[in-house]
Amino acid sequence: MDWADRGVCRAQPDRMFAEGAAQVEAKTVCIECPVRLDCLAYALDHREEYGVWGAMTERERRALLRRYPDVESWAEVFRAAGTHEDMALTRVPRPVGRRPVQASQPARSRRRRAGRASV
Repeated sequence: MDWADRGVCRAQPDRMFAEGAAQVEAKTVCIECPVRLDCLAYALDHREEYGVWGAMTERERRALLRRYPDVESWAEVFRAAGTHEDMALTRVPRPVGRRPVQASQPARSRRRRAGRASV
């Protein structure tokens, strides 16, 4: 893990193991990191369960692993892609603010059908 010494997060490692909304802030540390893809590949290849690695949370990494179960080496995938433009699956949008809240659909009412007795 020679890349780890060059990580931007090296100065604040505890911040990378945040929970909830603080993970968004932790991910911003990774965005401009020169070793982001090395870090992400390590986390994916070693099935790191906790923390933000390479600008992805544990939930995002699990989803990626489920989506691509046949990948044996993420480091090789990233090396083969070569450029950041080819890395659409690991692209991290810059946080501008909170996501807009979408209106949820009204909950369906649970009406009992006439003539049915509850047991």
